[in-house]
Amino acid sequence: MAYNLLKGKKGLIFGALNEMSIAWKVAERAHEEGADIVLSNTAVAIRMGNVSELAEKCGALIIPADATNVNELESLISQAMEHFGGKIDFILHSIGMSPNVRKGRTYDDLDYDYLQKTLDISSISFHKVLQTCWKLDAIAQGGSVIALSYIAAQRTLYGYNDMADAKALLESIARSFGYIYGRERGVRINTISQSPTETTAGGGVMGFDSLLDFSNRMSPLGNADALDCADTCVMLFSDLSRKITMQNIYNDGGFSSMGMSNKAMAIYNRNLEECKDCK
Repeated sequence: MAYNLLKGKKGLIFGALNEMSIAWKVAERAHEEGADIVLSNTAVAIRMGNVSELAEKCGALIIPADATNVNELESLISQAMEHFGGKIDFILHSIGMSPNVRKGRTYDDLDYDYLQKTLDISSISFHKVLQTCWKLDAIAQGGSVIALSYIAAQRTLYGYNDMADAKALLESIARSFGYIYGRERGVRINTISQSPTETTAGGGVMGFDSLLDFSNRMSPLGNADALDCADTCVMLFSDLSRKITMQNIYNDGGFSSMGMSNKAMAIYNRNLEECKDCK
């Protein structure tokens, strides 16, 4: 059911690749709520994915851009403002990738060139988006910016690797720029700490299926899926959240507040003997 929460608003969404993408679901929900949208991803991702289908469905404009490249971001933001005929009301940063994870490099054997790429793509790109928008005065008064994070920014989760460092930096950027944007331009900047979600990127994490099962057993409400995240994004983009900023919102079914659940304990007890030597 749509409530016209974003009627008349204009948004820029980074990271939609295919129907598994959280950004894809966010774009669909934002469109349903009345928003006008520009979609952006790298040129390679747009060729490999199905973004054109999403654009047709949402009546959105696609503008290719590498979010790690400031020149391309400047062109993207300028084109988006020209398309909208004014400033941008909301932005979603749904960008993340670790070459170390893709190559199977563990945290105690990182390739540091890969680490630099992880940080640049997954978190510093968020700073570049915000700084570019700041210099172009691209975000409207009362606007809202969201980046997607994960609880590994606060807690150690086996297999999440250097992406945990990237998410911690991402959340720090949201707080630091959130103060500046809020003070000077009334713009809100938040992160959403989402449940592990079956996306193209998430599937590359070591032991992802087990992590998905564990978090679902631990969470009183079960895992939040991509549509749940999209609904939370719509709320944070809307004027209903006009005083929420510099926050990390846990959209995880209660996982972040849990210690142990009955469902998880049952599995633990069942496998305790065979895993007695596990580290």
